Amino acid sequence: MGGLFKKQSTFIIYGLVFWLPVILVIYIAILLFGNAENIGKMILGVAVPDKYLYSGFGIILCILIVYFSGMLLKLTKLGKVLSKIPVIGLFFGQGEIMTIGRLSHMQPCLFLYSPTCISYGWILSEEKVKLSEDNAVFPLINVYFPNVPTLVTGQVLAARKETVMKLANSSSEVINLLLYAFRSPAALEYIPWEDESQEEFKERSKLFGLK
Repeated sequence: MGGLFKKQSTFIIYGLVFWLPVILVIYIAILLFGNAENIGKMILGVAVPDKYLYSGFGIILCILIVYFSGMLLKLTKLGKVLSKIPVIGLFFGQGEIMTIGRLSHMQPCLFLYSPTCISYGWILSEEKVKLSEDNAVFPLINVYFPNVPTLVTGQVLAARKETVMKLANSSSEVINLLLYAFRSPAALEYIPWEDESQEEFKERSKLFGLK
């Protein structure tokens, strides 16, 4: 009976994880566009007589303002300048945002969050480390460490390459696993780095629970 209740509650949690962000976006959109007509007409009213302010002009103006301001921030240096302003600059950060679609095309992995804690993540890139003029023997892996349940918010952590284990499992399997193990894969499959021998791989696997 307890197992059945746990399974049903998992479905409820999964449904909430899906619908809460959707409802929030719809609510904000209704709130903004519900007032967009009045705001747009008020702006147009400065230069256009009321008899020419037909219904819908206010919304069109607001959409154009949002569109062109987005272009201005993305295609000019204005966004970079604004991003340097304390506090306010947080809203104008430059760069790509994380999405579920982007995650689905990235390499999932396990990494040692601490010597006794293994965490899930996705590999962003590999960074070479230099000591003076020579390459160091410890390249770093930039790992995306997601927050649950949103997944699209998280942190970028730098981990030594030997503390990161690539997974042969698909990103969708890892995403489902992170969403409170709604659907768990039959097994986690470890794979070596391209420049790693089988002996090195087996030895390093001990850090990740394989003896």
